[in-house]
Amino acid sequence: MMRRLPLRGRLALLIALAVAVAVAVCASASWFLVRDQLYAKLDQRLVGIGGPYAGDREPVPDGPGAGTAFRMRRDLEFVLDACASAVTGEGQMRPPPGPYTIMQVVTQEGAPCTLPGAGTLPVTSADVQVAQGTRAQALYDGTGVDGDGNRRDVRVFTRPFLTEDGTRAAVSFAIPLDEVTAPLNTLALFLVAVTALGVLASAGAGLVIARASLRPVDELTQVVEHIARTEDLATRIPDEGRDEIARLSRSFNTMTAALAASRERQQQLIADAGHELRTPLTSLRTNIDLLLRSHETGRELPPDTRRRMLVNVKAQMQELSSLVGDLLELARPAEQEPSQEIVALHDVVARAVERARLRGPGLRIVTDVEPWFVRGDPGSLERAVVNLLDNAVKFSPPGGTVDVRLSAGELTVRDQGPGIAAEDLPHVFDRFWRSPSARSLPGSGLGLSIVARVVHESGGQVALEPADGGGTLARVRLPGSPSRPD
Repeated sequence: MMRRLPLRGRLALLIALAVAVAVAVCASASWFLVRDQLYAKLDQRLVGIGGPYAGDREPVPDGPGAGTAFRMRRDLEFVLDACASAVTGEGQMRPPPGPYTIMQVVTQEGAPCTLPGAGTLPVTSADVQVAQGTRAQALYDGTGVDGDGNRRDVRVFTRPFLTEDGTRAAVSFAIPLDEVTAPLNTLALFLVAVTALGVLASAGAGLVIARASLRPVDELTQVVEHIARTEDLATRIPDEGRDEIARLSRSFNTMTAALAASRERQQQLIADAGHELRTPLTSLRTNIDLLLRSHETGRELPPDTRRRMLVNVKAQMQELSSLVGDLLELARPAEQEPSQEIVALHDVVARAVERARLRGPGLRIVTDVEPWFVRGDPGSLERAVVNLLDNAVKFSPPGGTVDVRLSAGELTVRDQGPGIAAEDLPHVFDRFWRSPSARSLPGSGLGLSIVARVVHESGGQVALEPADGGGTLARVRLPGSPSRPD
């Protein structure tokens, strides 16, 4: 049910429940404290009533309480005499009223002795124990019958009593519990009313607080709905402050900025890919149109021209295939983890060197490779090393030397080409980026981007820097070990 309510309603309901629980606990504690105080006062009165008998048959002391003590002793002796003489009949020799509602004598055998019309109390085991001397006194709640025959809830105090002939007995005094229950009932009604009023007030306050607290959330919701409706990722949310709502706003702004950057990169990738595809496709279409026109008109091209055109078509098809493969590699989602295997990096480098020799037959490639085992995807690692070597072969002058070394997990590839300008170094790993001096050379500008991605996925680092004596030095560091791990 809570989940069906809006957030504002849930917050108001939780505040109302919290206040209701707090008020209920305080009201209950107050009620129990008042009850204990009223019972303490009532017990104090009962004990005070029985106090004049504390000396049993000793003379009653003079003083302010002498009259009360004399009257109570007279009433008690009157009750004993009445029990002894079996006085019966309504209104015969009734004792004068005292500060108690019912007074009753209990013998050691548990027999009650009361005056006719003076009320009765049920005899309990505690009363008998007091009469027999095994218990000092008893104080408890009970139900008695007053002199008018009405059943009443009473508080009973029983203490020992010694008759003139030395016989042990007990005397019980009872005061109605109305003096306690009536104020408690009134207090309970008052506390229930206060609790209900507190719950209603807290519910109203909760609505006001929830509305004020959730106003920034409403603004955030409106902005999100606006972005979802218009796809305008440039919309920003005010994020002043340091509270949770401000943190949420900053996080949302960061997310929209990342989405906008991702969309921009996607659009740039599409534009760059279209631009890169246009050149080989245009050349392909031109060559194929010439071949078709020669065939349709019956004017055969010279064999050398025809062969050169077919070679160009093949090279352009290979360039397209390479470009499509690079795009597919870059289009792989970053969260899609490549396979992680133990790869002999020295074997990968050896195979890449053989392929580089085929592509640069006039170059001298010097290798110094030590064993090194890494964890990564074999195909991706080989593609990255091949891209590095292709870059070195492409920019090396005829008859130049490419130096390839692998030592302690660091792969270096050095060429003797024109090098990279210092202002171009920060961009060498960007997609489709090509230095001004290399834009006339074949390639898509994706090779080094793929190298950076593969190396980072394998937990390594890659960098390009100017080489001593000219040329470019590529450094690749990959974590691993010189021996195959178990």
